[in-house]
Order: sequence, then structure tokens, then C-alpha cells
Amino acid sequence: MNPRVSEISASLIREMHARKRVTSIDLGLGEPTLLPNPAHFEHAMRHVAKHGVKYSPNAGDPDLRRAIARHYRYPQMDGSENVCVTVGSQEAMYVALKTLLDPSRDELVVVEPAFPSYAKMATLEGAAVRSVAMREEDDFAFDGERIAAAIGERTRAIVFCSPCNPTARVVSREAADRLVRALERRIGEPIWLIHDEIYREQTFVDDAAYFGQRYPHTIVTNSLSKSNALTGLRLGWILGPRDFVAQAIKVHAWVTSCADTFAQQVALDVFRTPGALEEHAPWYRERREELLAILRSSGVPYVSPEGSFYACVRLPKGFCSIDAAHELIERYDVVAIPGAAFGPSMDGWLRLSWVAPPNQVRKGILRIADYCAAAAVSH
Repeated sequence: MNPRVSEISASLIREMHARKRVTSIDLGLGEPTLLPNPAHFEHAMRHVAKHGVKYSPNAGDPDLRRAIARHYRYPQMDGSENVCVTVGSQEAMYVALKTLLDPSRDELVVVEPAFPSYAKMATLEGAAVRSVAMREEDDFAFDGERIAAAIGERTRAIVFCSPCNPTARVVSREAADRLVRALERRIGEPIWLIHDEIYREQTFVDDAAYFGQRYPHTIVTNSLSKSNALTGLRLGWILGPRDFVAQAIKVHAWVTSCADTFAQQVALDVFRTPGALEEHAPWYRERREELLAILRSSGVPYVSPEGSFYACVRLPKGFCSIDAAHELIERYDVVAIPGAAFGPSMDGWLRLSWVAPPNQVRKGILRIADYCAAAAVSH
């Protein structure tokens, strides 16, 4: 057995999801409840009927690669050679880390609270990992200077998700500029930024920064999972500088050969259809307004979501988030994810997904409020 594998823990998020009952109010897994637009599948079926389902080039369908690059138009990353199509954003992140990090010398800095896969992937590859936690007293806002101060001699890359899973915070332009200026002042090898943009289409504030527009040593990962309710399609991509992507394509080719041909045709229709990437965005904006009203009425402390479809709520002081999450399932029949899954800085919090029907979200949050009130009295 590879000792690195045996030392990596299984997903706490999936563990909590597995305890869900038929009657449970599910505020746990980050799974859109909307149905995808069938028109994109109809296009793919017409393509399959005519051309079959053959291998695509390792890097992905050239038309799809070109369409992705043209959509985002990041400086010096606007051609097909800047894109590698992957099996979801999870593979995109793994390939990016494996391509970039030299385990014998490099360190990855993870901005926490963070989705746990970043650190686990780097650890699996034997790379050193260090985290920098955003402050709870700032509602976990991204702090460019704090992130820059965490850079060490071995730091090769910094990874973060904005809009963030779990905090739903967004990197502001000012925070991004401070980090970029600090990186540009450094002497020696450049520090890379890996920006997980999986919730880009669920951004609810105007002040959002995208590092692909600001910093040349940026790698972007993304997919159609959240934007178009296509989690099971497993279609993602890496977007980055040409020389990096050329090396990433080699890693991707040996890991999975190529992404699903049918999925790539679905994606191509999404990118060719004006507004299709944002076709679910109005629904999320409406649900967010309903969520904020529920949170305000509940009395539970929370971080106001700026993006994604999560909200983080504060447990009473001194409470363990894992214990609380288990109690909520057993006694209140509500599934929520313990903040500890996203790093020590978020223990004492719960992450809620609010894509369930609004009446279910309301019931779930009110049950959590009841739990917190009862727990505070008995503690």
C-alpha cells in the first residue's frame, strides 16, 4: 500500500451525506437541485448520431478549447492552446498540482477555510502543504496581505476558491491587488496562483476579482458542474499560460486519456449558446434573497454569502462542529457540514447548502436555530 494513500482521511462531507435519512432536510452536499437544459444534450445527441463517440484529442475538442478561451478572454490566455479539457474540475485541480509542484522542494499554500481536496491532492503527490487562515473576526474575508505574508522559501503556489466553498466570500479587487503587488515585488522564481472558479457564475456582488485578468502566473480551474447543474457530467477545464498547459496536457493524457466526448459536445453547445453559462444565475439570485431573509429571522449568526450557494452559520461558543453536525442529524433530522471539514479555523461553524426547495431551507435553518438555542442553555 502507498502510505500516502492510507494516511489521507476519507471525505467528512461525504461521511455526513451518507448519514442522511429519507426524511432528512438536506443542507449538506453541494449539489444543484435544478435540472439541466435539455437543449444542450439534444445537440450532443445529434453529433453522436452523425459522428459516433470516438476519442477526442488528449487536450480536448479543439472547438471547445477555443470556445472556453474566447469566453473568458484572460490576457495571454485567449487561445485553444491555453486550455486543457478535463474530467470535471477535480481532475483539473489534481493535474494542475501534479504538473506544477516538485515534491522534492515545493510547498503549496492553501487559503483556508478551503475545500479539503486541495491539501489532500498535494499530500498524495508528496508535496508539502501549509495553510493560511482568514480571520473569523473579518467574516473570513480574503486578506491579500495576510496571504502574501504566509509565503515561505519553498512556496511554489497558492490555491484558493473564489467565490469560496465554504465561506461564500469573494476576493475583492483591493485584496487581489494587494496580493498581486506583493507577488510582483518578489525576487526569484514566480509564485503561482491557482484560482478555483467553480462558483464563478454564482457571484452576487460587483466587487469580484479574477486573477487571470491581473497576474500572468495564474492557473484557473473550472467546470460546468455548478453553473449548469451538470455535476454528474464531469466536464471541466484548466485555463493557463501556454507553456504550463502544454505540460498539463501530458499529465492529463496519462491520467485519463481524454474527457468524455459526449460531455464535450454538451459543453460546446453551452459555450456556443449566448447566455447559457448564466442560464441558472437568476434562480440563484432569487434564492439568495430568500435565504438572507430566513437567516435574519432565525437569529443565528452567519456570514453573508457573496457567491456560491453556501452559507456559514455560527454555533454557540465552545461547540465542536463535528459533534453538532451529528446531533443535528440524530435529533433534528437536518444534514449540515461541520466547519472542521474545511480547516481548524472554521470549527465552531456549520456550512449549509441552500439549493434545496425554499420551504426546506427555512425548516432546516429554523431547526438549527432551535438546536443552537437549546445547546447554549444546556452547555
